[in-house]
Amino acid sequence: MKKTSQTLLKQTKLIKSIPNFLTICNSLCGFAAILLLLPISETTPVESSIRIFVICSAMIFSAMIFDVFDGFAARLLNAVSLHGIQMDSLSDMVTFGVTPAVMVAAASKCFFNWDMNLWQHIYVYLFCSVYIGGAALRLATYNVNATTKVKSSDNFSGLPSPGGAAAICVAVFFLDANSGLSAKALYIAAWVLPAYAAILGLLMNSTIPYIHAGKWLMSIRRNRKKLPLVVLMLAVIVCFRVNGLTFLTLAYICSGPVMLLFEKIYRKKQPAEVESK
Repeated sequence: MKKTSQTLLKQTKLIKSIPNFLTICNSLCGFAAILLLLPISETTPVESSIRIFVICSAMIFSAMIFDVFDGFAARLLNAVSLHGIQMDSLSDMVTFGVTPAVMVAAASKCFFNWDMNLWQHIYVYLFCSVYIGGAALRLATYNVNATTKVKSSDNFSGLPSPGGAAAICVAVFFLDANSGLSAKALYIAAWVLPAYAAILGLLMNSTIPYIHAGKWLMSIRRNRKKLPLVVLMLAVIVCFRVNGLTFLTLAYICSGPVMLLFEKIYRKKQPAEVESK
């Protein structure tokens, strides 16, 4: 009987460690992407460098799958803990904070043809730093809210860090699919990517409401009304591929400011309607 109890206890501990294992897989994806970026230099052909950026972006997307399922597994197995929350945020910082910023910095240097002056170095460094700082502050805020047991919902302030990372990855996919690898397009991208990353970093710490995409997708089994919208999004991606994915990503980023605008308009209208009555 005692041996049976010990066996069950070990099995229970093993099962409850599944969310942490998935979280580690998340961070390993980010680590592997950084390792892929390290060998890129001025001797690396532009075509090969862009292919590496695309592979790194795919690995970040893979990490997002692990990030969604580690939370789902923790709730399913009743294994939610403060240790798991801290571990999840640390992994997210590596994969969705540091890795995209390193990729943007490496891509900018590559697209500038490794011929950067002092101001261009400062520009790339500062704007990528804004993204990393935004991700760090965002994840720290999440940890504070989690430890103080602030009730979470499908809507919360600021762009989620996986959303910011996804936006950068999709930009890389779009560039690879549409630029034709022309020198002019790459030069423009070298200026745009760091600024784009900085905007995403600022959105992470804004008061703009955003839908938590992972929780929203997982809630489909409880709310079947969302299923047609998911089918429509998949159809857009299948039909238009990278362009469709880019459109949906930009729509998600813009959805926060649009929701905030409508909320402000609605609040202004309500007092006016009350006064007229």
